[in-house]
Amino acid sequence: MAQVLIFGSLMVTLSMGIRHGFGLFNLPITSTHGWGRETFALAIALQNLIWGVLQPITGALADRFGPFKMMVVGGLAYALGLAGMALTSSKVEFGIAGGLLIGFGLATTTYSTIYGILGRNVSAEKRVWAMGITAAAGSFGQFLMMPLEQGLLLGFGYQDALLILALFASMMVPVAFMLREKNFQGGSNQFGNQSIAEALKEAIQNRNFLYLTLGYFVCGFQVVFIGVHLAPYLKDMSRIYPEAGGAHVATTALALIGLFNVLGTYYAGILGQKIPKRYLLSGIYLTRSVAITIFLLLPITTISVYIFAAVMGVLWLSTIPLTNAIVAQIFGVKYLTMLSGFVFLSHQVGSFCGVYFGGYLFDLTGSYQIVWNIAIALGVFACVINLPIQEKPLQRPATA
Repeated sequence: MAQVLIFGSLMVTLSMGIRHGFGLFNLPITSTHGWGRETFALAIALQNLIWGVLQPITGALADRFGPFKMMVVGGLAYALGLAGMALTSSKVEFGIAGGLLIGFGLATTTYSTIYGILGRNVSAEKRVWAMGITAAAGSFGQFLMMPLEQGLLLGFGYQDALLILALFASMMVPVAFMLREKNFQGGSNQFGNQSIAEALKEAIQNRNFLYLTLGYFVCGFQVVFIGVHLAPYLKDMSRIYPEAGGAHVATTALALIGLFNVLGTYYAGILGQKIPKRYLLSGIYLTRSVAITIFLLLPITTISVYIFAAVMGVLWLSTIPLTNAIVAQIFGVKYLTMLSGFVFLSHQVGSFCGVYFGGYLFDLTGSYQIVWNIAIALGVFACVINLPIQEKPLQRPATA
C-alpha cells in the first residue's frame, strides 16, 4: 500500500500541480498575441471539458485493461500539450495543445485513475483516508508549483516556462511504471460478473449517483473559475484597491489555496470515516458560497485576499475524496474508475462553464460580477442537492 500511496500522490502532484498554475499564464499569453481573455479561457475550458468527456472512456479502458498504459500515453500527451502552448501563435493550435492534448493527459493521470488503483489495493476501512492523502498531494503540488511557475515566468518568459514544465510533465511516464499493477485482473470476476454496460445502467438509474453528479458540476464551476480568473480579477480591482494588483498577491493567493487544501483534503478523508460524507459535502459547498460573498462585500486588501485563499483552500478539493468514496461505497470498486469518471464529467462541464463564461462575460460586460453571483447561487444549490444522498451499498442479486 505504501508504494501505491507514494507514487499515486506523486503522479497527482505533477498532473494537478502544473495545471493549477495556468491562470498565471493568462495575461502574459493574451497580451503577447493580442488576444482577448476569451481566447485563453476557451482553451482552458476545452481542456476541462475534454478531460471530463474522456474520463469515463479512459476509466473504462483502465478498468478493463489496467491503468498503466493509459498513464504512459497521457503523460506524453501532457508534455506535448505544454510544448505546443509555448511554441504556437495560432488560436486553433493553442486550443489543440492546451485543450485537447492536456485534457487527454489529465484524464489519464489524475484522481479517477489513481483512485481506481487505490480502490483495488487499499482496504475499504482505509479507502477514504487514502483518497484524502492523494488529494492532499495534489494540493501540495499546487503549493509547490505556483511559486515555481511564477518564478519561471519572471525569469524566462512564458514560452521557456512552458517548455520547462513540459519536462516536468514527462516525469509522469517513469512514475507510471511504479504504479503498474502486476496482478491486475481487469475484466475478471474478482469483484463479480457485472458488465460495464450493466454497471453504467445501474448507476444512471440511481438517484444518489444523480445527486453526486449535479453537486460535482458546482465544484468544477467554482474552483476552475477562481483558479483561472482570480489573478486577472485582482489586477482589474487594483484600480480601486491598489494593494490587490501586485503579481505576488495573486501568486501567493493561489499557492495558499494549494497549501491549505492539503489540510482540507487530508481532514476530509479522516472526517469521512466518522461523519456521513453527504453532510460534509453540503457543508463544503455552503461555506464556499459564504466565503465568496464575504470576499466580494469587503474591501480588497492583501490580507483579505490571503484569508479568502486560505478558506477556499480548505474547501478546494476536499470534495474529491468524499465524492469518490461515496461512489465506491454504493457501487463497489470493480468499475470505480469508470463511474468516478462519469461523475467527474459533470465536474468538468461545470469547469468549462466557469472558466469560459468568466472570460466571455468579462469581455461582454467588463466585469466578473455576474459569474461571482452564479458561483454563490450554485454553492447553495449543491448544499441542498447533497443532503438526500444515501450512503448504503447497493443490494444486488447474487448473480450480479
